[in-house]
Amino acid sequence: MAVVQSEGECWGLNLMKVTPEKLCLWRLLKICLVLNIHRCSSEKAKAAALSFMPILSWLPSYPVKKYLFSDVVSGLSTGVVQLPQGLAYAMLAAVPPVYGLYSSFYPVLLYTFFGTSRHISVGTFAVISLMIGGVAVREAPDSMFMNINATGSNASDAINVELRDKSRVQVAVMVTTLAGLIQIVLGLLRFGFVAIYLTEPLVRGFTTAASMHVVISQLKYLLGVETQRYSGFLSAIYSVKAVLSRITSTNIATFLLGLGCIIFLYVIKVLNERFKKKLPIPIPGEIIVVIVSTGISYGLSLSKEYKVHVVGNIPTGLRPPAAPNISLLPNLVTDSFAIAIVGFSMDVSLAKIFALKHGYSVDGNQELIALGLCNFISSFFQTFAVTCSMSRSLVQESTGGKTQIAGLLASLLVLVVVVAVGFVFEPLPQTALAAIIMVNLIGMFKQFRDIPSLWRTSKIELAIWVIAFIASVLLGLDYGLLVAVTFAILTVIYRTQSPKTSILGHVANTGLYCDVDEYEEAAEYEGIKIFHSNSSVYFANSDLYVNSLKEKTGLNPEHLQAARKAQKKRKEKTNSNRSSPLKICAKAVTHDVLSQSHVAEDQKNGQFGDRHGDSEEAVFLEPFSTVHSIILDWTSATFIDSVGAKAIRQVIKEYAAVDVRVVIAGCNSKPSSVNLRDDCVGKSRELLKHT
Repeated sequence: MAVVQSEGECWGLNLMKVTPEKLCLWRLLKICLVLNIHRCSSEKAKAAALSFMPILSWLPSYPVKKYLFSDVVSGLSTGVVQLPQGLAYAMLAAVPPVYGLYSSFYPVLLYTFFGTSRHISVGTFAVISLMIGGVAVREAPDSMFMNINATGSNASDAINVELRDKSRVQVAVMVTTLAGLIQIVLGLLRFGFVAIYLTEPLVRGFTTAASMHVVISQLKYLLGVETQRYSGFLSAIYSVKAVLSRITSTNIATFLLGLGCIIFLYVIKVLNERFKKKLPIPIPGEIIVVIVSTGISYGLSLSKEYKVHVVGNIPTGLRPPAAPNISLLPNLVTDSFAIAIVGFSMDVSLAKIFALKHGYSVDGNQELIALGLCNFISSFFQTFAVTCSMSRSLVQESTGGKTQIAGLLASLLVLVVVVAVGFVFEPLPQTALAAIIMVNLIGMFKQFRDIPSLWRTSKIELAIWVIAFIASVLLGLDYGLLVAVTFAILTVIYRTQSPKTSILGHVANTGLYCDVDEYEEAAEYEGIKIFHSNSSVYFANSDLYVNSLKEKTGLNPEHLQAARKAQKKRKEKTNSNRSSPLKICAKAVTHDVLSQSHVAEDQKNGQFGDRHGDSEEAVFLEPFSTVHSIILDWTSATFIDSVGAKAIRQVIKEYAAVDVRVVIAGCNSKPSSVNLRDDCVGKSRELLKHT
């Protein structure tokens, strides 16, 4: 009885009121539930683990002999590119270069475990780095760190650089933490589809504008002049104005070194592109520039003798984890959300390109979670937000990379530099890093070629591209992105609110119905108008739909009613002097819907019918249209709301009053999230019930 009592207590049963039969039933139910829960939980736990950490699904079966050598070569090649880009993009993020190395190590290491793409290279990226730099400069401007007792003529002498950099690092870290958290939450909520609102023209226009900001921000490093860094509205114009105002102070040594690096990197880029099929690995132009320019700077003492700005102190080793400064949170939510969405959009678009090319699939929601974990966890180790880089991803893929083992090896190469030889790059001139950034953006500026092709194919998409570009250049990347997304959504509303409408005709000996204005072989059925619209009918376009219907068919019920009343009055006036009563009738016109042979015979309009006795005569009114039926083609309609249904009901009643039948064809009867079957088919039948 003790066992039964424990079971009863476990299930909350009052044993004094439970019969032995019921106790047996409870026992059986409990055993079944426990077994099912155990089975389901183990299966779900395994599936969840494999989904959350994709590395567990492919690493146990990793073909070492087949893939390892390719991944090693690819990883080393990618790491050689990642190292100088990490140093360079830290300048865009307005933080010391060493933080770019941190951001090239931790996130790449984490993505190996959580990412689903085998070929993309996660790490620092110009656009994201620039967005973070804009936020850092806005929240920690130079004016907040002026040295009151400074007497130097240089702008840098009047600023407490150490305190400023520390504050900007805190801002960048907090933005990264929040952006990562947003990405994780969106991924867990299965919001991976949110990237579809960043259409390709929008992204390409936005990234082109970001490239303009990047190049403008690097002009002062290329020329060796000291200027204030701007952010927000018209920051690009202010930055150009500031550089031009101090162009007479250009450091010639800095400019010549930077120009030489640009020419060299461009030549290497052209050679890699032209001979990519013959070269086993791309020529690592960036690391060559870093090594050579560092050697020249150290050998000629460019910093002391020619006042060339160099990277400066690079601490050896990794920093201990630290919590971000939560007090900065209220001012960074909007910026973090924009960075999270843009970063994910870049990641998933490139991941899908490589997945399609190599025949595997990527999970958008898992990519969102993976990128969020990379940013969130890494931010505790003083990194800034990352995403995938197109240039590094192409290197990783073209050099034979098969899996993210290549990315893991690239991150380990960066780790070696941070831990052991970081001090070697302290004499590296900043103008060399500026040259690396500028040359890597050449591919972005090729996106201007989109304009002629979009002009030929879609004016609306061209408008999205141009608006995204202009808004992002003038308003800044954050507000520019907001304006671009808003405009893109408005274009969707415009397209559905102003759909293309046409009258369809049948192409002989086929089952095709085409626009009679575009296809000469399409012929209308006699007495029938087939009206087609390429959009659904809902509150925003119901009035336009009805107006287009009346315009295209040439039948306006109001005009027909007015004409009929006028004719009736004329008939009554003509026969007002007759002694016999007059019976006014409308002569019906009947046709077979699918017959083209029965043309309306010459109707004796206005003639009197047969006399039915001496006291009554019938007068047949003239029909004002030979059309007796209108077919509404709804094959393109995905839904209809209550406002649209009322509009269609009213149209049917209006046409019925002038002896024109309206029917609906092509309703999608498949149930959907908007209950299309009920809204479309059911309401259509209800509307036709009274015709």
